[in-house]
Parts: sequence; structure tokens; C-alpha cells
Amino acid sequence: MPIEFDGYRPGALGGVLGLHMDYYAREWDFGLAFEAKLASELSEYLARMDPDRDLFLTAWRGDTLVGSVSMDASGGGADGAHLRWFVVSDRERGSGLGKELMARAIAHADQIGSGAVWLTTFAGLNAARALYQRYGFELRSESDADQWQGGVREQMFTRPAQPPALRESSQS
Repeated sequence: MPIEFDGYRPGALGGVLGLHMDYYAREWDFGLAFEAKLASELSEYLARMDPDRDLFLTAWRGDTLVGSVSMDASGGGADGAHLRWFVVSDRERGSGLGKELMARAIAHADQIGSGAVWLTTFAGLNAARALYQRYGFELRSESDADQWQGGVREQMFTRPAQPPALRESSQS
């Protein structure tokens, strides 16, 4: 069954939370503090998102959510658009779905002229870091701050604004 890309569908919020918890609880021992933060921030985002600027992209195999990514352009702040809630199911890891989700999110940011793009993550997610770097993100800062309360070292990555000529050539 092929993967279908969509936006919000009923159950998508819970599905995105579930994908995050499936991975982060098992691999990083994240618990209630992490899940509550994700639930609060994702639901706030979905309630206020601007469909002309923001992106909530989901990937489905049949009725099963297998990945997601969001681009918060209207609420990203002074640092530019905020890439968030990027996750791929265990079953789809290594299939290229993560690259496809990232490509679509970056293309969206470039298409709307969002300027710089930033994300927060933490040290130790090496496959994700390699993917971020492939799409032009650079480590901007690292600290012992731990907004997810999982005992990790927080990192911020940024991707500089892309000049229009570069945006056009990268989409060819």
C-alpha cells in the first residue's frame, strides 16, 4: 500500500503524539512531562495555524499514521519558521520517508519565503542530525537546558534564509 500525504485528519494529533512516545519513551525514557508538553504545544499550534503559511504534514499507509512534520511559519518568532514534530514510525525508518517529509517541509518554507528555519532537538539523535545537515541546518547552540525533562543536552539548529535564486535551483 503506498504512502499518502495529507494534513490534519481526525486522530492525527493523537497519532503524532503516539509516534513520538513509541520512540522517545522506549529509547530515551521520556515520560509524562514530555508527552504533556508535546500535546499542549501541538494542540495549540493546530488550533491557531495559518493554512496559507503553516504546514502540518502527515504520512499515512492506509489508515495508519506513519510520519509527520510541521512548519510553524506564523509563530516561529524572530528566528524564522520553526520546524517541529518531525517523526517517522519504527516500521518506516530507513525507507526514505523521513527524507521525503523533510524535503516537503523545506520546500514549503522556501515557497512561502519564510526566511530562516530553526529547530530544537537534543544530542544523540545522530540520524536526524545528519538529515538536518543534509538540508542545510547548522548547529547554532547547545546547552544543558532540557525542556523535555529527559536528561538530554538540548541543541538548536538553524538553516539560513535561502536567496530566491537558490530556492529556485534547489527545487529543480
